[in-house]
Amino acid sequence: MNTREITAENFESEVAKEGIVLLDFWAAWCGPCRAFGPIFEAAAGRHADVTWGKVDTEAQTELASAFQVRSIPTLMVFRDGIRLFSQAGMLPAAALDDLVSQVRALDMDDVRKQLAEQSERTETEAEGASSDSSEG
Repeated sequence: MNTREITAENFESEVAKEGIVLLDFWAAWCGPCRAFGPIFEAAAGRHADVTWGKVDTEAQTELASAFQVRSIPTLMVFRDGIRLFSQAGMLPAAALDDLVSQVRALDMDDVRKQLAEQSERTETEAEGASSDSSEG
């Protein structure tokens, strides 16, 4: 088995590290989760340089809640600790391989720059909104 169990205790150490991490939020009672499991496992075998983790939403309710998982399976992709993708529903094997390829191809310096610019815009808008509301 090429996947590892992700819990509240090991989440930070697994996801914050450098590299690509794919997480499958699932539950044993979920039919689509059981169908997606072998696809996820097979992809883990094809991409051994990627961390593949499974989050049991029944046992790890705090993680599921923190990431607002409302439907399962939900797939999340992180790279260098940054969440890049989140989608409910299962993916076919080819789409999962394509997603890994797209994440590998990203220029993470550019991603960090875009996130910083977005954060600055949000702060500026928040400051503008608070000064607008204090006028009057």
